[in-house]
Amino acid sequence: MAKIKKCTSCNKEVVENYVEFKCPSCDKEVIRRCEKCRKLASSYTCPKCGFTGP
Repeated sequence: MAKIKKCTSCNKEVVENYVEFKCPSCDKEVIRRCEKCRKLASSYTCPKCGFTGP
C-alpha cells in the first residue's frame, strides 16, 4: 500500500500540482506544498527539525 502524500502546510492529500523538496535546514525531511499553499505563501514547519519557512 502506497503512502498518501500530504501538503506540509495544510495537511491535505496532494496528487498533482504540488512541489517536493528537502528541508532547507536539515536536508532530511521531504516538504510537500500544494498549489494553493504556495500561492498563499502559507508557512510550513519541518517535522524533523522545526524549521519554519514560507
